[in-house]
Amino acid sequence: MWSLRLVVAVLLSALLVAALVVGMAPRLWGMLNAHDETAISLYEVGGFTGLAERSVVYDVQGRQVGVFQAENSQQALFSEIPDHVVDALLAVEDRNFFEHRGVDLRAVGRQVLANVNDGASGGASTITQQVVKNELLATLPRDGRYKLLQMRYAVLLERELSKEQILERWFNTNFYGYNAYGIKAAAEVYFGKDVRDLTIEEGAFLVGLVRAPSAYDPINNRTLSLQRFIVALQRVRAEGHITLTDDEIVQRAADVLPSGVRSRPDEPVQRTHFTELVKDYLLNQTTILGATYQERYAKLFRGGLRIYTTLDRDVQASADEAVTLLPDNSVNAQAALVTLDNATGAIRAMVGGKPFKAGENEVNLAMRRRQTGSSVKMFILAAALEAGVESDDFIDGTLPCTLPNPENPDEPFVIEDGVSEPVGSLRRMTWLSINCAYAKLSQIVGLNRVVDRIYAMSASEWLTPEKHPVYAYASLATGANELSVVDMAAGAQSIANLGVHHEPYFLERIYERDNSTLLWERAVSVEGTEALTRPTAAKTVDIMRGVLRSGTARRTPLANERPAAGKTGTQFKNTNAWFVGFTPQYSTVVWVGDPRGYTPMRGVPEFRDQIVGQWKFARNTVTGATYPAHIWKLHMDPVVVSVLPTSTTIDPTEKNPYAPVPSIPIAGNIVYDCAKGLPNWAQPTGVGG
Repeated sequence: MWSLRLVVAVLLSALLVAALVVGMAPRLWGMLNAHDETAISLYEVGGFTGLAERSVVYDVQGRQVGVFQAENSQQALFSEIPDHVVDALLAVEDRNFFEHRGVDLRAVGRQVLANVNDGASGGASTITQQVVKNELLATLPRDGRYKLLQMRYAVLLERELSKEQILERWFNTNFYGYNAYGIKAAAEVYFGKDVRDLTIEEGAFLVGLVRAPSAYDPINNRTLSLQRFIVALQRVRAEGHITLTDDEIVQRAADVLPSGVRSRPDEPVQRTHFTELVKDYLLNQTTILGATYQERYAKLFRGGLRIYTTLDRDVQASADEAVTLLPDNSVNAQAALVTLDNATGAIRAMVGGKPFKAGENEVNLAMRRRQTGSSVKMFILAAALEAGVESDDFIDGTLPCTLPNPENPDEPFVIEDGVSEPVGSLRRMTWLSINCAYAKLSQIVGLNRVVDRIYAMSASEWLTPEKHPVYAYASLATGANELSVVDMAAGAQSIANLGVHHEPYFLERIYERDNSTLLWERAVSVEGTEALTRPTAAKTVDIMRGVLRSGTARRTPLANERPAAGKTGTQFKNTNAWFVGFTPQYSTVVWVGDPRGYTPMRGVPEFRDQIVGQWKFARNTVTGATYPAHIWKLHMDPVVVSVLPTSTTIDPTEKNPYAPVPSIPIAGNIVYDCAKGLPNWAQPTGVGG
């Protein structure tokens, strides 16, 4: 028990301090309002610039597909915050907010008295002072000068901003725990809803949480959090905003108190290989966001940008589902996939392997180059047709075959693996992917001409002669060169689009945080460039359609006889497996392999007896016709479901290369015999080397 003398002493001291505060109030107010030529605007101090806000990534239809954030910071407009949430804030933190001009001297007096008892009253800092603390004084030491600066800047802030603007900044600059900065992010994290849908009780919880988010954490410190919540609701009741009894307040607080953290399911924030591609480009490959890395980083992670990409969330969902066909396996084989819009080159879907995970699955396998196997034959086919070879001309595909080796003339190039096929049409050699026939054809046409065609058909910011060499190997036809999934998709797009090439791209435009000020927009090239003549491309489509009808991928035609063409590819010892396929609208490439190296995908028990539709994988070996082709079909069937089977991009007056092709080749005109002469292989004709 306190002695009577001690009680009297404390009361007298409190009254004396209160009297001093009241007596000095006019002079203190004059000091805070002093204005001279040295006074500066708060905006010149360096803290009151735009609020930090995460940047949002959207798909081609304006749906969110990702975010870039240093923290989960989202800006809410004052008009978005319900009035009853504002009422809760004023009741809990600053009931005289609309009466004072930055500093509440009456609250200062109350705080002096509160220090004598148990501190049940609110603190002396006004909402305006709290905003100043968050944005200007966060790094300053809490010495005697700190409080005076806070009060001084609060008065200045009231001159600069309206009361509503100050409230908006309070809601947006406070930390609410669990990496949530701002009430908009907090509404998502704790209640899984938009800030506009918060109830008064939920608003009271959030504004009460701000004082000490860790101490009042509802998940880890539930008892203390509940006590704070009850106090907040009692203050809201004291201001007349709710009419609950004490027992009802306790019950309501217990019911509303969050039991976990959540986020809105329709707004994904996870990192993906596609969003990482966007991030890397904006930070390291361009100066769109600033001249220095620091400027670009600040703009991307705190600038509230609205980034519109080419991705289509529906097409991406189909791709993500399709690659799950590949089971977890002992050789660590993974699948990568890219879908391009033929009309523009826009990337509509990208799977870079297993889902992105920092420290584990960071490499985007869709961008990584691997040996192509026989899928490269589509380039040789196009180059041959462009050079004048006809689809029904004959060539010998008998194993083994020996060809000149431009790299080492003393050691001829010998092919002993693959399927042996006697003299037959180019059409049939393509359908069955005959190595000897295509190795001969590549040399007859000219290895350098094939290389030139690869660069023309797959040109992009990632594939140029300066950035990545494609070599005129004798083994070119068997897939010795390395290309990426994006490279192969770009080449397929040039064929599907009847010779017109559009470089793959993934960014459309970027807006500032207000979503109305355009920061950058891609220059659109409607015409594209001619990679093949239209007749050559049409002939190439015509032949490649047979791969899905009568060739190596005959088990994976699209549903309802929708027009499609493609090419399988399997590298030596099954280390890489590919399927390149396209419709008039989309080109999709699938690769399967071990990202760690060239691991043979043979004798893998997890790959045996897999059943897909009506087909069963009886062998435990991966080829282009197994997992890659089936993943392609599983992905493309739903993607083109709205496309009529007869829909094409072809002029109706022309022969339609997407029309059904014959199952049996007609008689050929010319028999190409590699042994009788190789007129072109040694003559470079362009950039290929």
